[in-house]
Amino acid sequence: MRIDILCSDPAHPVVPSLRGWIAAHSETHALRLVYDKSDLAEGDILYLVSCCQLITRADRARYANVMVLHASDLPKGRGWSPHVWDILAGKEELTVSLLTAEDSVDTGAIWAKQRFIVPRHALHDEINALVFQAELELMDRGIEMVEAGEAPVLQSTEGVSYHRRRTPADSRLDPSRSLAELFAQIRVADPERFPAFFELHGKTYELALKKRET
Repeated sequence: MRIDILCSDPAHPVVPSLRGWIAAHSETHALRLVYDKSDLAEGDILYLVSCCQLITRADRARYANVMVLHASDLPKGRGWSPHVWDILAGKEELTVSLLTAEDSVDTGAIWAKQRFIVPRHALHDEINALVFQAELELMDRGIEMVEAGEAPVLQSTEGVSYHRRRTPADSRLDPSRSLAELFAQIRVADPERFPAFFELHGKTYELALKKRET
């Protein structure tokens, strides 16, 4: 099959995983990873992975199937950075959904879901690895379903919720709170793009967290 993957941020940490997935499937499918919708062509499947660009109906019409990977148990958790909000809410079992792209964000029919556990000790890179692995497994499942002629299932209209877009300010720590209280906020902060930081004594400090293996 002809499969394109669109990730609108070449620096996104998922990119190495996508490249590895392409290498593993290159003998059985014609695969491309692109970073801007202007580079889209046509094909059997278009996967949208960490894509912030608006993919119009005309864009989607060039592919037989356009699928989005979204890290929540839809219809709960539509919107931005859902797995981060779930971890901040204290959840350990997370879900990634594979859905059809539609004009209204995160409303499309569900192809499949993948559930997994994020240990409370997992740090940002470990959390990413678990999310990315679930996404790659769903991409495999999407191919299998298309080849088998299976169809997605409409989302429920009950239990819909939305997350706002996170900003760098969401990584600001309150130095008056305990480390135990701040740990979830620290461990979900992207140390390269959105590092955790706090302000004290008229200065701003960035915080780096590394797990010591025993």
